[in-house]
Amino acid sequence: MELQDLPWINALLNGASATLVTVGLVQIRRGRREAHRWCMLGAVVLSALFLVSYLYYHAHAGRTVFREPEWFRPIYLLILMTHTVLAGVIVPMVLTTVTLALRQRWEAHRRWARWTWPVWLYVSVTGVLIYLLLYQIFPQLPSAGAAAGEVSSVVERQM
Repeated sequence: MELQDLPWINALLNGASATLVTVGLVQIRRGRREAHRWCMLGAVVLSALFLVSYLYYHAHAGRTVFREPEWFRPIYLLILMTHTVLAGVIVPMVLTTVTLALRQRWEAHRRWARWTWPVWLYVSVTGVLIYLLLYQIFPQLPSAGAAAGEVSSVVERQM
């Protein structure tokens, strides 16, 4: 596996996580708690693997800036901005929701899950969309002179 393989692997992890959180919701609505539990724990594991892979990739790869087509750039940046903000928010939300479930505090778990689920799904789906836009639909070249390990927010690097 090469460094350039990580973006599609990350998209795969995000897509699989989105699938599991969706199936998990269907399972709990059908009263299948054990199936729900396994789906959601699987989604947590896949999301954690994604986060590790994403951080590794961005610590070692040059940055990719969405430049072309110029007409689509504002749309891309809006998607990226909402994705980035909610990606920062979802980690503590998932940890809280899972902790409440593990402690069997079901009412509090349900209250948190009503907010966590749509945000988690949005972040997972837009993660796949961002990959598709950057690498498949409108392939972008890495920026010249981008330093490996450069620390700045994704949104700042795009602007």
